[in-house]
Amino acid sequence: MSAVRDEIVRILREEDGFLIASHTNPDGDAIGSMAAMGWLLASLGKRFALYNRSGLPASFDWLELPAPIHTDLPAGDYPWIISLDCGDLSRVGPDMAAVWPLRSSINIDHHLGNPEFATVNWVRKSYSSTGEMVAKLARDLDVPLSGALGEAVYLSIVTDTGWFSYDSTTTHTLALASRIMELGLRPGPINAKIQNQWTPARICLMRDVLGKAVLLNKGRIGLINITKEVMQACEADIADTDGLINMLRRVRGVLIAIALREEPDGSIKFSLRSHGEVNVQQVAARFGGGGHKNASGGSVALPIEEAAANIVAACAAILPDGGETSG
Repeated sequence: MSAVRDEIVRILREEDGFLIASHTNPDGDAIGSMAAMGWLLASLGKRFALYNRSGLPASFDWLELPAPIHTDLPAGDYPWIISLDCGDLSRVGPDMAAVWPLRSSINIDHHLGNPEFATVNWVRKSYSSTGEMVAKLARDLDVPLSGALGEAVYLSIVTDTGWFSYDSTTTHTLALASRIMELGLRPGPINAKIQNQWTPARICLMRDVLGKAVLLNKGRIGLINITKEVMQACEADIADTDGLINMLRRVRGVLIAIALREEPDGSIKFSLRSHGEVNVQQVAARFGGGGHKNASGGSVALPIEEAAANIVAACAAILPDGGETSG
């Protein structure tokens, strides 16, 4: 066990009063790792609260939680903050960032470029997901990965590894999933709960967004734009956009997929996905974002057309021959 992991185990065992937070617009790993940490602390008899500024997405409302998820900072005595799956402090939202310096904090994350913004930082890109890291802590504390805790960890690892299809999947990841199954999890029913969440709005987005996808750089870069107008026309929310970029990545010949989404404040949220050795994290970092080699993102304060031109050019520059940005 590393020294920092040993320190976190000590804190969880000896301290009390934890506010558990994950990033806004949470994905499966953000929700799964937060729920898993809550169940872990519950098994230790600790006081805790869950916080996510965006709340629980409807696509995960089937997950058994150890406590309600607050969208406003909860009242109460929580001297410790645990940040999960946040590549930087801004991802927890401005309210949490404002109180951050006033409390002791733990940062658990697996993203490249994490600036280690907490009192105690355990940042390891070798893990498939933050949920896998929470599972390690559960093992260190002799808490079994059964029941709701195991389901939460499973949600984290399958969604962040693309059902074990990404290079982030390791033998340790597969062994963890096997252990959770040995303790009673049935993959069929839970996979159905995770996957069968499409809404009519999502089908509308697939038609209006994927139907206008553009292939550039001799078909090696794919681009989709998700405008405020199409979101309104489809009566869609952010959860309905989840995974659209992965459909674009599956087009034969596409090495980099780009999704641009207009936000209510006029900024552009960009997501990047790639195959193999094509490292889109360096592109995200150029625009103030971060993530992983094959999955990264961020936001820019530019009109969508300008954002598209700049990000496509940066992506083209990292392709094997630094190819042209059109055609």
